[in-house]
Amino acid sequence: MTNDEPGTSASGSAPAPDSTATDREIAVVEEYSAHNYHPLPVVVASAEGAWVTDIDGRRYVDMLAGYSALNFGHGNPRLIAAAKAQLDRVTLTSRAFHHDRFGEFCRGLAELCGKDMVLPMNTGAEAVETAVKTARKWGYQVKGVPDGRAKIVVAEGNFHGRTTTIVSFSTDPEARADFGPYTPGFTIVPYGDLAAMEAAVDDDTVAVLIEPIQGEAGVLVPPPGYLAGVRRLTRERGVLFVADEIQSGLGRTGRTFACEHEDVVPDVYVLGKALGGGVVPVSAVVASRDVLGVFHPGEHGSTFGGNPLACAVGIEVVDMLRTGEYQQRAAELGDHLHRELAAIASGGAVTAVRGRGLWAGLDVDPSLGSGRALTERLLRRGVLAKDTHGSTIRLAPPLTISKEDLDWSLERLRDALT
Repeated sequence: MTNDEPGTSASGSAPAPDSTATDREIAVVEEYSAHNYHPLPVVVASAEGAWVTDIDGRRYVDMLAGYSALNFGHGNPRLIAAAKAQLDRVTLTSRAFHHDRFGEFCRGLAELCGKDMVLPMNTGAEAVETAVKTARKWGYQVKGVPDGRAKIVVAEGNFHGRTTTIVSFSTDPEARADFGPYTPGFTIVPYGDLAAMEAAVDDDTVAVLIEPIQGEAGVLVPPPGYLAGVRRLTRERGVLFVADEIQSGLGRTGRTFACEHEDVVPDVYVLGKALGGGVVPVSAVVASRDVLGVFHPGEHGSTFGGNPLACAVGIEVVDMLRTGEYQQRAAELGDHLHRELAAIASGGAVTAVRGRGLWAGLDVDPSLGSGRALTERLLRRGVLAKDTHGSTIRLAPPLTISKEDLDWSLERLRDALT
Protein backbone atom coordinates (compact mmCIF):
# COMPACT_ATOMS: atom_id res chain seq x y z
CA MET A 1 0.00 0.00 0.00
CA THR A 2 1.33 3.45 -0.87
CA ASN A 3 1.29 6.46 1.43
CA ASP A 4 -1.53 8.02 -0.57
CA GLU A 5 -4.83 7.57 1.21
CA PRO A 6 -7.64 6.01 -0.86
CA GLY A 7 -10.49 8.43 -1.37
CA THR A 8 -8.11 11.40 -1.39
CA SER A 9 -6.29 13.23 -4.16
CA ALA A 10 -2.76 12.26 -5.12
CA SER A 11 -1.52 15.31 -3.21
CA GLY A 12 -3.23 14.06 -0.06
CA SER A 13 -5.88 16.77 0.12
CA ALA A 14 -9.49 15.72 -0.08
CA PRO A 15 -11.28 17.24 -3.09
CA ALA A 16 -14.86 18.46 -2.94
CA PRO A 17 -17.33 15.54 -2.76
CA ASP A 18 -19.00 16.66 -6.02
CA SER A 19 -16.01 16.97 -8.30
CA THR A 20 -16.54 18.94 -11.48
CA ALA A 21 -14.64 16.39 -13.57
CA THR A 22 -16.59 13.47 -12.14
CA ASP A 23 -19.93 15.23 -12.54
CA ARG A 24 -19.15 16.22 -16.12
CA GLU A 25 -18.15 12.69 -17.14
CA ILE A 26 -21.19 11.09 -15.49
CA ALA A 27 -23.48 13.66 -17.14
CA VAL A 28 -22.20 12.59 -20.58
CA VAL A 29 -22.81 8.93 -19.71
CA GLU A 30 -26.32 9.67 -18.47
CA GLU A 31 -27.17 11.52 -21.67
CA TYR A 32 -25.72 9.15 -24.26
CA SER A 33 -25.66 5.71 -22.63
CA ALA A 34 -28.65 3.41 -22.19
CA HIS A 35 -29.52 3.17 -18.49
CA ASN A 36 -29.04 -0.56 -18.08
CA TYR A 37 -26.64 -0.11 -15.16
CA HIS A 38 -26.68 1.94 -11.97
CA PRO A 39 -22.96 2.36 -11.24
CA LEU A 40 -21.56 4.00 -8.17
CA PRO A 41 -20.63 7.68 -8.76
CA VAL A 42 -16.94 7.06 -9.37
CA VAL A 43 -15.12 7.45 -12.70
CA VAL A 44 -12.08 5.19 -12.86
CA ALA A 45 -9.19 6.55 -14.93
CA SER A 46 -6.35 4.12 -14.13
CA ALA A 47 -5.66 1.03 -12.05
CA GLU A 48 -2.86 -1.17 -10.79
CA GLY A 49 -3.07 -4.33 -8.74
CA ALA A 50 -5.90 -4.01 -6.22
CA TRP A 51 -6.06 -0.20 -6.54
CA VAL A 52 -7.91 2.11 -8.90
CA THR A 53 -7.60 5.87 -9.32
CA ASP A 54 -10.51 8.02 -10.36
CA ILE A 55 -10.63 10.96 -12.75
CA ASP A 56 -9.91 13.38 -9.87
CA GLY A 57 -6.93 11.47 -8.51
CA ARG A 58 -8.74 9.75 -5.63
CA ARG A 59 -7.67 6.17 -4.94
CA TYR A 60 -9.71 3.14 -3.92
CA VAL A 61 -9.21 -0.52 -3.12
CA ASP A 62 -11.18 -2.61 -5.61
CA MET A 63 -13.04 -5.21 -3.58
CA LEU A 64 -15.13 -6.39 -6.54
CA ALA A 65 -12.46 -7.20 -9.16
CA GLY A 66 -14.86 -7.08 -12.08
CA TYR A 67 -17.05 -9.83 -10.59
CA SER A 68 -13.95 -12.10 -10.64
CA ALA A 69 -12.78 -11.03 -14.11
CA LEU A 70 -9.77 -9.40 -12.42
CA ASN A 71 -8.62 -12.34 -10.32
CA PHE A 72 -5.00 -11.46 -11.15
CA GLY A 73 -5.42 -7.76 -10.44
CA HIS A 74 -5.51 -4.69 -12.62
CA GLY A 75 -2.75 -4.45 -15.19
CA ASN A 76 -1.05 -7.70 -14.21
CA PRO A 77 2.44 -7.29 -15.74
CA ARG A 78 2.64 -10.82 -17.11
CA LEU A 79 -0.76 -10.59 -18.80
CA ILE A 80 -0.16 -7.09 -20.15
CA ALA A 81 3.19 -8.22 -21.59
CA ALA A 82 1.52 -11.16 -23.32
CA ALA A 83 -1.15 -8.89 -24.78
CA LYS A 84 1.37 -6.28 -25.97
CA ALA A 85 3.54 -8.90 -27.63
CA GLN A 86 0.55 -10.33 -29.47
CA LEU A 87 -0.67 -6.88 -30.54
CA ASP A 88 2.49 -6.51 -32.61
CA ARG A 89 1.91 -9.84 -34.38
CA VAL A 90 -1.76 -10.53 -35.20
CA THR A 91 -4.98 -9.89 -33.29
CA LEU A 92 -7.75 -11.41 -35.40
CA THR A 93 -8.03 -13.95 -38.19
CA SER A 94 -11.55 -15.29 -37.62
CA ARG A 95 -11.91 -19.06 -37.49
CA ALA A 96 -11.86 -19.13 -41.29
CA PHE A 97 -8.12 -19.71 -40.85
CA HIS A 98 -5.84 -21.31 -38.28
CA HIS A 99 -3.52 -19.17 -36.18
CA ASP A 100 -0.49 -20.12 -34.13
CA ARG A 101 -1.91 -19.47 -30.64
CA PHE A 102 -5.18 -21.37 -30.90
CA GLY A 103 -3.97 -24.93 -30.44
CA GLU A 104 -1.74 -24.06 -27.50
CA PHE A 105 -4.60 -22.29 -25.72
CA CYS A 106 -7.07 -25.12 -26.28
CA ARG A 107 -4.60 -27.80 -25.22
CA GLY A 108 -3.57 -25.91 -22.08
CA LEU A 109 -7.12 -25.18 -20.97
CA ALA A 110 -8.26 -28.74 -21.68
CA GLU A 111 -5.40 -30.08 -19.56
CA LEU A 112 -6.15 -27.64 -16.73
CA CYS A 113 -9.74 -28.91 -16.68
CA GLY A 114 -8.84 -32.58 -17.18
CA LYS A 115 -10.95 -32.67 -20.34
CA ASP A 116 -10.43 -33.34 -24.05
CA MET A 117 -11.80 -30.41 -26.01
CA VAL A 118 -12.39 -26.66 -25.79
CA LEU A 119 -14.89 -24.45 -27.60
CA PRO A 120 -13.77 -20.83 -27.11
CA MET A 121 -16.16 -17.91 -27.17
CA ASN A 122 -15.97 -14.32 -25.87
CA THR A 123 -18.41 -13.51 -23.08
CA GLY A 124 -19.85 -15.57 -20.29
CA ALA A 125 -23.35 -15.41 -21.72
CA GLU A 126 -22.04 -16.72 -25.05
CA ALA A 127 -20.41 -19.62 -23.24
CA VAL A 128 -23.65 -20.45 -21.42
CA GLU A 129 -25.58 -20.30 -24.71
CA THR A 130 -22.95 -22.60 -26.20
CA ALA A 131 -23.34 -25.01 -23.29
CA VAL A 132 -27.13 -25.04 -23.77
CA LYS A 133 -26.73 -25.82 -27.47
CA THR A 134 -24.10 -28.47 -26.66
CA ALA A 135 -26.36 -30.20 -24.13
CA ARG A 136 -29.34 -30.22 -26.49
CA LYS A 137 -27.36 -31.52 -29.43
CA TRP A 138 -25.75 -34.18 -27.24
CA GLY A 139 -29.19 -35.12 -25.95
CA TYR A 140 -30.57 -35.66 -29.43
CA GLN A 141 -27.54 -37.30 -31.01
CA VAL A 142 -26.09 -39.30 -28.13
CA LYS A 143 -28.79 -39.84 -25.50
CA GLY A 144 -31.56 -40.24 -28.07
CA VAL A 145 -34.09 -37.73 -26.73
CA PRO A 146 -36.89 -37.19 -29.28
CA ASP A 147 -36.45 -34.05 -31.37
CA GLY A 148 -37.76 -30.88 -29.74
CA ARG A 149 -38.17 -32.37 -26.28
CA ALA A 150 -34.75 -31.77 -24.68
CA LYS A 151 -35.02 -30.31 -21.18
CA ILE A 152 -32.41 -28.67 -18.96
CA VAL A 153 -32.86 -28.41 -15.18
CA VAL A 154 -31.64 -25.17 -13.57
CA ALA A 155 -31.81 -23.59 -10.11
CA GLU A 156 -33.80 -20.72 -8.65
CA GLY A 157 -31.75 -17.61 -8.04
CA ASN A 158 -29.42 -18.42 -10.92
CA PHE A 159 -27.48 -15.88 -12.91
CA HIS A 160 -26.06 -17.21 -16.16
CA GLY A 161 -26.25 -14.09 -18.32
CA ARG A 162 -28.80 -11.84 -20.00
CA THR A 163 -29.61 -13.22 -23.45
CA THR A 164 -33.26 -13.92 -24.20
CA THR A 165 -32.77 -17.66 -23.78
CA ILE A 166 -30.89 -17.28 -20.50
CA VAL A 167 -33.37 -14.85 -18.93
CA SER A 168 -36.09 -17.32 -19.90
CA PHE A 169 -34.95 -19.48 -16.98
CA SER A 170 -34.10 -16.65 -14.60
CA THR A 171 -36.19 -16.08 -11.48
CA ASP A 172 -35.01 -12.48 -11.09
CA PRO A 173 -37.85 -10.16 -12.17
CA GLU A 174 -35.41 -7.37 -13.13
CA ALA A 175 -33.55 -9.68 -15.49
CA ARG A 176 -36.66 -11.33 -16.93
CA ALA A 177 -39.62 -8.93 -17.04
CA ASP A 178 -40.72 -7.57 -20.44
CA PHE A 179 -38.30 -9.70 -22.47
CA GLY A 180 -40.72 -12.47 -23.47
CA PRO A 181 -41.82 -14.57 -25.20
CA TYR A 182 -39.50 -16.90 -23.38
CA THR A 183 -37.53 -19.88 -24.62
CA PRO A 184 -39.03 -23.20 -23.50
CA GLY A 185 -37.12 -26.29 -22.44
CA PHE A 186 -36.07 -25.42 -18.88
CA THR A 187 -37.26 -26.65 -15.48
CA ILE A 188 -36.46 -24.55 -12.42
CA VAL A 189 -35.95 -26.13 -8.99
CA PRO A 190 -34.86 -24.64 -5.63
CA TYR A 191 -31.09 -24.23 -5.32
CA GLY A 192 -29.56 -26.72 -2.92
CA ASP A 193 -32.62 -29.01 -2.95
CA LEU A 194 -31.39 -32.34 -4.26
CA ALA A 195 -34.76 -34.06 -3.83
CA ALA A 196 -36.46 -31.44 -6.01
CA MET A 197 -33.81 -31.87 -8.67
CA GLU A 198 -34.17 -35.63 -8.58
CA ALA A 199 -37.93 -35.27 -9.09
CA ALA A 200 -37.39 -32.89 -12.02
CA VAL A 201 -34.96 -35.06 -13.98
CA ASP A 202 -36.79 -37.32 -16.42
CA ASP A 203 -36.14 -39.20 -19.66
CA ASP A 204 -36.12 -35.96 -21.68
CA THR A 205 -33.60 -34.23 -19.43
CA VAL A 206 -30.28 -33.67 -21.18
CA ALA A 207 -28.46 -31.58 -18.56
CA VAL A 208 -28.42 -30.00 -15.15
CA LEU A 209 -26.97 -26.49 -15.35
CA ILE A 210 -25.98 -24.89 -12.03
CA GLU A 211 -23.49 -22.51 -10.44
CA PRO A 212 -21.44 -24.36 -7.79
CA ILE A 213 -21.79 -21.12 -5.80
CA GLN A 214 -24.46 -18.62 -6.83
CA GLY A 215 -22.73 -15.26 -7.18
CA GLU A 216 -25.37 -12.73 -8.19
CA ALA A 217 -27.79 -14.27 -5.69
CA GLY A 218 -25.46 -13.16 -2.88
CA VAL A 219 -22.61 -15.70 -2.92
CA LEU A 220 -24.82 -18.60 -1.88
CA VAL A 221 -22.92 -21.76 -1.00
CA PRO A 222 -25.03 -24.92 -1.37
CA PRO A 223 -25.46 -27.39 1.51
CA PRO A 224 -22.60 -29.87 2.04
CA GLY A 225 -22.97 -32.85 -0.27
CA TYR A 226 -25.19 -31.04 -2.77
CA LEU A 227 -22.69 -30.91 -5.64
CA ALA A 228 -21.68 -34.51 -5.02
CA GLY A 229 -25.36 -35.44 -5.03
CA VAL A 230 -25.91 -33.66 -8.34
CA ARG A 231 -22.93 -35.52 -9.77
CA ARG A 232 -24.27 -38.86 -8.58
CA LEU A 233 -27.79 -38.13 -9.86
CA THR A 234 -26.65 -37.02 -13.31
CA ARG A 235 -24.47 -40.11 -13.71
CA GLU A 236 -27.29 -42.42 -12.69
CA ARG A 237 -29.81 -40.79 -15.04
CA GLY A 238 -27.50 -40.32 -18.03
CA VAL A 239 -27.64 -36.52 -17.85
CA LEU A 240 -24.84 -33.98 -18.33
CA PHE A 241 -23.68 -32.03 -15.28
CA VAL A 242 -22.88 -28.54 -16.59
CA ALA A 243 -21.06 -26.35 -14.05
CA ASP A 244 -21.15 -22.61 -14.64
CA GLU A 245 -17.80 -21.67 -13.10
CA ILE A 246 -17.65 -18.27 -14.79
CA GLN A 247 -17.43 -16.43 -11.45
CA SER A 248 -16.48 -19.24 -9.08
CA GLY A 249 -13.74 -20.82 -11.18
CA LEU A 250 -10.07 -20.14 -11.90
CA GLY A 251 -8.88 -19.71 -8.33
CA ARG A 252 -11.57 -17.53 -6.74
CA THR A 253 -12.62 -20.00 -4.01
CA GLY A 254 -9.18 -21.34 -3.16
CA ARG A 255 -9.35 -24.15 -5.69
CA THR A 256 -9.05 -24.04 -9.46
CA PHE A 257 -12.78 -24.82 -9.61
CA ALA A 258 -15.41 -24.50 -6.89
CA CYS A 259 -16.63 -28.02 -7.69
CA GLU A 260 -13.34 -29.33 -6.29
CA HIS A 261 -14.48 -28.52 -2.76
CA GLU A 262 -16.64 -31.66 -3.01
CA ASP A 263 -14.21 -33.59 -5.23
CA VAL A 264 -16.65 -33.24 -8.11
CA VAL A 265 -15.73 -33.18 -11.78
CA PRO A 266 -18.66 -32.09 -13.97
CA ASP A 267 -19.16 -33.20 -17.54
CA VAL A 268 -18.95 -29.63 -18.82
CA TYR A 269 -17.17 -26.56 -17.49
CA VAL A 270 -18.45 -23.13 -18.52
CA LEU A 271 -15.67 -20.58 -18.03
CA GLY A 272 -15.18 -16.86 -18.58
CA LYS A 273 -14.31 -13.66 -16.69
CA ALA A 274 -10.84 -14.41 -15.22
CA LEU A 275 -9.98 -16.48 -18.29
CA GLY A 276 -9.33 -13.19 -20.07
CA GLY A 277 -7.19 -11.87 -17.23
CA GLY A 278 -9.11 -8.60 -17.08
CA VAL A 279 -7.54 -7.71 -20.43
CA VAL A 280 -9.86 -9.12 -23.11
CA PRO A 281 -13.18 -11.02 -23.01
CA VAL A 282 -12.48 -14.75 -23.18
CA SER A 283 -14.87 -17.58 -22.40
CA ALA A 284 -15.03 -21.27 -23.18
CA VAL A 285 -16.93 -24.50 -22.85
CA VAL A 286 -14.66 -27.40 -21.90
CA ALA A 287 -15.76 -31.02 -22.00
CA SER A 288 -14.88 -34.52 -23.13
CA ARG A 289 -14.67 -35.51 -26.78
CA ASP A 290 -17.95 -37.43 -26.69
CA VAL A 291 -19.74 -34.22 -25.64
CA LEU A 292 -18.14 -31.43 -27.67
CA GLY A 293 -17.53 -33.84 -30.53
CA VAL A 294 -21.20 -33.50 -31.50
CA PHE A 295 -20.41 -30.24 -33.33
CA HIS A 296 -19.56 -30.15 -37.01
CA PRO A 297 -18.33 -27.24 -39.16
CA GLY A 298 -20.96 -24.54 -39.63
CA GLU A 299 -23.17 -25.52 -36.70
CA HIS A 300 -21.83 -23.00 -34.17
CA GLY A 301 -19.21 -20.29 -34.11
CA SER A 302 -18.01 -16.78 -33.34
CA THR A 303 -15.94 -14.33 -35.40
CA PHE A 304 -13.91 -13.24 -32.37
CA GLY A 305 -14.05 -16.48 -30.37
CA GLY A 306 -10.56 -17.90 -29.92
CA ASN A 307 -8.86 -14.94 -31.61
CA PRO A 308 -5.05 -14.66 -31.36
CA LEU A 309 -5.07 -11.86 -28.78
CA ALA A 310 -7.55 -13.69 -26.57
CA CYS A 311 -5.56 -16.92 -26.86
CA ALA A 312 -2.28 -15.19 -26.01
CA VAL A 313 -3.76 -13.84 -22.78
CA GLY A 314 -5.60 -17.10 -22.06
CA ILE A 315 -2.37 -19.09 -22.41
CA GLU A 316 -0.77 -16.96 -19.70
CA VAL A 317 -3.80 -17.29 -17.43
CA VAL A 318 -3.68 -21.08 -17.72
CA ASP A 319 0.08 -21.12 -17.07
CA MET A 320 -0.35 -18.94 -13.98
CA LEU A 321 -3.03 -21.24 -12.61
CA ARG A 322 -0.92 -24.35 -13.20
CA THR A 323 1.40 -23.35 -10.35
CA GLY A 324 -1.36 -23.40 -7.73
CA GLU A 325 0.03 -20.15 -6.31
CA TYR A 326 -3.14 -18.13 -6.83
CA GLN A 327 -5.40 -20.87 -5.55
CA GLN A 328 -3.33 -21.17 -2.37
CA ARG A 329 -3.32 -17.41 -1.90
CA ALA A 330 -7.11 -17.28 -2.27
CA ALA A 331 -7.48 -20.08 0.26
CA GLU A 332 -5.18 -18.53 2.86
CA LEU A 333 -6.37 -14.94 2.51
CA GLY A 334 -9.92 -16.25 2.21
CA ASP A 335 -9.67 -17.92 5.62
CA HIS A 336 -8.49 -14.61 7.04
CA LEU A 337 -11.26 -12.70 5.26
CA HIS A 338 -14.00 -14.94 6.61
CA ARG A 339 -12.63 -14.85 10.16
CA GLU A 340 -12.66 -11.06 10.06
CA LEU A 341 -16.13 -10.95 8.53
CA ALA A 342 -17.42 -13.31 11.21
CA ALA A 343 -16.05 -10.95 13.85
CA ILE A 344 -17.74 -8.01 12.13
CA ALA A 345 -21.01 -9.95 11.97
CA SER A 346 -20.86 -10.64 15.71
CA GLY A 347 -21.50 -6.94 16.23
CA GLY A 348 -25.00 -7.32 14.81
CA ALA A 349 -24.77 -4.98 11.83
CA VAL A 350 -24.28 -7.94 9.48
CA THR A 351 -26.87 -10.69 9.82
CA ALA A 352 -25.17 -13.32 7.65
CA VAL A 353 -21.85 -14.00 5.92
CA ARG A 354 -21.42 -16.57 3.17
CA GLY A 355 -18.74 -17.58 0.72
CA ARG A 356 -15.52 -19.42 0.04
CA GLY A 357 -12.00 -18.24 -0.56
CA LEU A 358 -11.72 -14.58 -1.50
CA TRP A 359 -15.43 -14.33 -2.16
CA ALA A 360 -18.10 -13.28 0.31
CA GLY A 361 -21.69 -12.16 0.48
CA LEU A 362 -22.83 -10.08 3.46
CA ASP A 363 -26.43 -9.49 4.47
CA VAL A 364 -26.66 -6.08 6.13
CA ASP A 365 -29.22 -5.34 8.84
CA PRO A 366 -31.90 -3.44 6.85
CA SER A 367 -32.26 -0.95 9.69
CA LEU A 368 -28.80 0.35 8.75
CA GLY A 369 -29.87 1.01 5.17
CA SER A 370 -29.76 -0.80 1.86
CA GLY A 371 -26.81 -2.58 0.35
CA ARG A 372 -26.53 0.31 -2.11
CA ALA A 373 -26.31 2.80 0.75
CA LEU A 374 -23.53 0.76 2.34
CA THR A 375 -21.53 0.61 -0.91
CA GLU A 376 -21.86 4.40 -1.17
CA ARG A 377 -20.52 4.76 2.37
CA LEU A 378 -17.65 2.44 1.46
CA LEU A 379 -16.98 4.51 -1.64
CA ARG A 380 -16.55 7.61 0.48
CA ARG A 381 -14.04 5.66 2.59
CA GLY A 382 -12.00 4.50 -0.40
CA VAL A 383 -13.40 0.99 -0.98
CA LEU A 384 -15.28 -0.26 -4.05
CA ALA A 385 -17.86 -3.02 -3.57
CA LYS A 386 -21.22 -3.95 -5.08
CA ASP A 387 -24.68 -4.58 -3.70
CA THR A 388 -27.21 -7.14 -4.86
CA HIS A 389 -30.80 -7.98 -3.96
CA GLY A 390 -31.49 -5.15 -1.56
CA SER A 391 -29.43 -5.51 1.59
CA THR A 392 -26.61 -7.79 0.40
CA ILE A 393 -23.15 -6.72 -0.69
CA ARG A 394 -20.48 -8.80 -2.40
CA LEU A 395 -16.75 -8.78 -1.80
CA ALA A 396 -14.38 -10.33 -4.33
CA PRO A 397 -10.96 -8.66 -4.23
CA PRO A 398 -8.20 -9.61 -6.67
CA LEU A 399 -6.39 -12.77 -5.61
CA THR A 400 -3.23 -10.66 -5.66
CA ILE A 401 -4.39 -8.25 -2.95
CA SER A 402 -1.99 -7.87 -0.02
CA LYS A 403 -3.12 -8.79 3.48
CA GLU A 404 -2.41 -5.19 4.49
CA ASP A 405 -4.75 -3.80 1.85
CA LEU A 406 -7.38 -6.41 2.65
CA ASP A 407 -7.28 -5.48 6.33
CA TRP A 408 -7.38 -1.78 5.46
CA SER A 409 -10.56 -2.38 3.46
CA LEU A 410 -12.15 -4.44 6.23
CA GLU A 411 -11.43 -1.68 8.71
CA ARG A 412 -13.32 0.73 6.43
CA LEU A 413 -16.17 -1.78 6.26
CA ARG A 414 -16.38 -1.82 10.08
CA ASP A 415 -16.44 1.94 10.08
CA ALA A 416 -19.15 2.10 7.40
CA LEU A 417 -21.35 -0.22 9.42
CA THR A 418 -21.33 1.96 12.53
